[in-house]
Amino acid sequence: LVYEKFKTQVGEHGIEKQGLLTPEIIECDDSLAASLLEHKDTLATLGIEIDAFGADAIAVHSLPALLGSKVDIQKLIMDIADEISETGAVEGLEKKINDVLSTMACHGSVRSGRRMNVAEMNALLRQMEDTPNSGQCNHGRPTWVELKLSDIEKLFGRR
Repeated sequence: LVYEKFKTQVGEHGIEKQGLLTPEIIECDDSLAASLLEHKDTLATLGIEIDAFGADAIAVHSLPALLGSKVDIQKLIMDIADEISETGAVEGLEKKINDVLSTMACHGSVRSGRRMNVAEMNALLRQMEDTPNSGQCNHGRPTWVELKLSDIEKLFGRR
């Protein structure tokens, strides 16, 4: 539920950007810089703002806030450039962002063993009814199972 909420927020409001105090200058050959700049608008929707910085470099002005402060900007940009040269698209960054959303969702969700009161349980069930993909967590594990009355009776030795 938390993961789907995060994805909805990102879809509605875009990815929150974290501006850099000083632009990170990434030196690369002119064809690599040109291909990155061709995807400038797509990168901006994913939280990365870049501009040309001479013929053989780009300036990175912002990064997706979700990635945190310990990002190797040089490596991230070069990985994106490699992906653009191989596939002509920027899908890896979106996957990384979804991975971060997934991790954040796990840490912000109801954890195994936590006791909930009846009101919290009912609210959670109502949210599940209204949320797509709520039948499994973002790792693919089921969030609920169906037991028939006969299954319950077997568990308690009644049949």
